[in-house]
Amino acid sequence: MDLSYFDNSVINLEVLAEEAAEVIQAKSKIIRFGFNEQNCKRLETEIGDFLALVDILLDEKLISSNGLQEAKKAKLEKLVNYY
Repeated sequence: MDLSYFDNSVINLEVLAEEAAEVIQAKSKIIRFGFNEQNCKRLETEIGDFLALVDILLDEKLISSNGLQEAKKAKLEKLVNYY
């Protein structure tokens, strides 16, 4: 498949989506099979892969560190109020 018409940003967004799906899959395995060392390590690995793509998107200036921090803070506030 010729990907020459894609720029790096498009490809990196696609890889980000793939990594997000792998985080979801690792989470599902924990729910189905339990919190064991292997499953937790896989989740950790997949989250690390996802964060690597976040760093790439930051480097490309597609997203900003300030924007991420604001979103994170807002989410934590919602979770505190939810629980």
